[in-house]
Amino acid sequence: MTVLDPQTWRRLLARAPGDAVVSALYGPLLTTPTAPDGCFVLGRIAQSVDGRIATANGASQWISGPEDVIHTHRLRALFDAVVVGAGTVRADDPQLTTREVEGPSPVRVVLDTERRLDARYRVFGDGPETLLFCAPDASGANRIGHAQVLRQPRSGSGLSIVAVLAALAERGLRRVLVEGGGITVSRFLAAGALDRLHITIAPLLIGSGIPAFTLPETATLTDAMRFEWSVHSIGSDLLVDIPLSRARPGVCR
Repeated sequence: MTVLDPQTWRRLLARAPGDAVVSALYGPLLTTPTAPDGCFVLGRIAQSVDGRIATANGASQWISGPEDVIHTHRLRALFDAVVVGAGTVRADDPQLTTREVEGPSPVRVVLDTERRLDARYRVFGDGPETLLFCAPDASGANRIGHAQVLRQPRSGSGLSIVAVLAALAERGLRRVLVEGGGITVSRFLAAGALDRLHITIAPLLIGSGIPAFTLPETATLTDAMRFEWSVHSIGSDLLVDIPLSRARPGVCR
C-alpha cells in the first residue's frame, strides 16, 4: 500500500490548524500496529450533543461542520481502507474518497451481511477499489457494479469482525478506518477491535433519532467502559480522541 512521504504528509495537512494539533491528533495514527492481526483500526463517528448520529428518519448530513468533513477526508488519506456498513451506504450514498484534501483515496469496504444493496450506489461505481463483505449464505453474484464480493463468517447479527480484519490484512490493508455508521462502529468496539476512536461532538440537539452507539445494556457502572481522552476544537465542533488499545466494554466480554 501507499506510504506517505514527508512532502506528501505536509501537503495533506497544509490546512490543519497548527503543528501542535497535527502532532497531537494525527501523530498517534501513524504508529506501528501492535495487535496480533497486524492492523491499526480507528473508529470514527460524528454525533450531536445528545448522542445522535441521525434523525429518526435517517437524515444525517451534515451533523458536524465543514472543518470536520475535511478532518474525515484527511483520515481517509492516512488509511489503507475505509469501512462502512450497509445502512450508511443506503442512507448517505457516500463516495468515501479524499476529495477535500491531497492524498490517496483508500480502498472502500462495505459490510452488508445479507447482501441487500444493489449497484445504484456511488461506492459501487467508478472510483477507488471497492470490496463488499457479506455472509456465506447471502444470495447474489460475486460482483456488484465494479466491486468484488467477499464472503465472511457470521457473528451474531453481523459478520465476524476478526475475520473481516484478517481478510483485509491478507490484501495488505492493515490501516483500517471504520467510518460508520453507529452499528458498524459499535460492532468493532464490542469485538475489541478498535485501537483508537475519534468522536466528533457537534453543537446540536436533535432530541430523538439514531444513537451513536448500540451495545448491550449495562447493569452497573463497573461494566461501563471508562477511558482517558483528549479534546480538540475543529471549527465549531469538539473532537474527542480516545486511545482504546483493543479494549472492549465489560458487557461485551
